[in-house]
Amino acid sequence: MDAFVPDFLYGTAWKEGRTAALTELAVRTGFRGIDTANQRRHYVEAAVGEGLAAAYRAGVVTRADVFLQTKFTYQPGQDHRLPYDPGAPLATQVAQSMASSLEHLGTDRVDSYVLHGPASGQGWTSYDAEVWGAMVQERDGGRTRYLGVSNVALRHLEQLAASGAPPPTFVQNRCFARLGWDRDVRAFCRERGLVYQGFSLLTANPEVLAHPLIARIAAREKATAAQVVFRFARAVGMLPLTGTTSAEHMRQDLASQAVSLSTDEVRAIESLAG
Repeated sequence: MDAFVPDFLYGTAWKEGRTAALTELAVRTGFRGIDTANQRRHYVEAAVGEGLAAAYRAGVVTRADVFLQTKFTYQPGQDHRLPYDPGAPLATQVAQSMASSLEHLGTDRVDSYVLHGPASGQGWTSYDAEVWGAMVQERDGGRTRYLGVSNVALRHLEQLAASGAPPPTFVQNRCFARLGWDRDVRAFCRERGLVYQGFSLLTANPEVLAHPLIARIAAREKATAAQVVFRFARAVGMLPLTGTTSAEHMRQDLASQAVSLSTDEVRAIESLAG
């Protein structure tokens, strides 16, 4: 993976009026990867831009120091506050959404542009193919460095690969321990050199956070259960996201790399609920 891609992302969903302040706080705390989306229903992308601008003005970072990831979201995933003309062709909607994102984020290029979920849970459709082609054009035009897909099943990835279209660099999914931590999708990514981004690692897995194995490791390492989970995620090749609103938890999450896990412990955590 490009050395520019950080090993932790800060997620900005569901922050509403606190979005700008929390984005700035995350950067000040040490996060160098910011995940957002041009989906006003769950994100305030313009406020992410405000938080970043404050960090730039204060000299905390420059734009070149920050990995910025945003997303294109189909109309069914949006509310009435759309970043594009719903009557326009899908390719035009992609271009309009990107232009809006660049304006929100105060930049001329994002680092990763992600399809925020396919059009159908049943498979990769002609709609997805059209949108993906438009996203490739955004990349070729220099408005994003990488492309990604999120909220996908293995069949979506297999069908995208079979289509002959350029592959994504990133695959971002909600990661459930009870489903083997998304084992099949992670294996697909590993085999093809794609980077798996895991979100909801804590909120989707309360049974793991409460598990005696995690408690034993946390006690030995003088760490929190969350730190153990994030260290595990990195050990199995995930790029984890955290959306914490706590400055203390931000510091702890970034410090999770210092937690020591044996190969056997990684294997045991991977099979906890899978």
